Amino acid sequence: MLNLFRKRAAPAPPPPHAIPTGRRVYAVGDIHGRRDLLDDLIARIEADDAERRTARTDWVFLGDLVDRGPDSAGVIERVIRLSNEHPHVRMLLGNHEEVLLKVLDGDREALRLFTRIGGRETILSYGISEHDFDHLDSPALLARIRDAVPEHHVAFLRQAEDVIEIGDYAFVHAGVRPGIDLADQRPADLRWIRSSFLRHEGDFGKLIVHGHTITEAPEHLPNRIGIDTGAFSSGCLTALGLEGEARWFLATLPAAA
Repeated sequence: MLNLFRKRAAPAPPPPHAIPTGRRVYAVGDIHGRRDLLDDLIARIEADDAERRTARTDWVFLGDLVDRGPDSAGVIERVIRLSNEHPHVRMLLGNHEEVLLKVLDGDREALRLFTRIGGRETILSYGISEHDFDHLDSPALLARIRDAVPEHHVAFLRQAEDVIEIGDYAFVHAGVRPGIDLADQRPADLRWIRSSFLRHEGDFGKLIVHGHTITEAPEHLPNRIGIDTGAFSSGCLTALGLEGEARWFLATLPAAA
């Protein structure tokens, strides 16, 4: 007799997220002008990479290289040099780079926002004096900034990407709008979104790796991994390593109190 009460088999769990075979990825969180921490983390990543089996190594910078910390100019220069040393270095445009580019295009409203979100430190890092920052009017300060930022820095920022997809992962600066395909996301959401993305518990299609929102330690959730650990103030700059189905974290150590 047919058993109508036979227990149904449990659905198979979804396959784990993976990076394509033969590749290794290091994603670096928000640096915010901390050249010292960037140098430290690059050394840690290179040492980690050298200890593992041979693979194509991709570096993904999640954006917000600039503002708040003391050496944004040095951070950009170091990432440019790294891209000349390694063949697979990519960068996402963060919301802070977005505002900086508007400043470089002469946008006065953007300059006001820029100085409220840490742009003063970026401006000073390019050799503009505190006196000039405090006393020049907006048109004159915009002109000084445009003259001070090297063309190769501007070109590097302008070629930054909005989304980077590798295997089952999607790398963005801030997050994605739930319910919208990755290909249809608005750049403003990719660079600025917070609460609706952070609260969402459903699947995004790919596992999202992001920065933008500071947490004391990396957030490792089923649908997203956040790695902005507030480097500019905490002294902890974090990277996520990925290979196959494996994941691991590397980080700088905050200075002892």
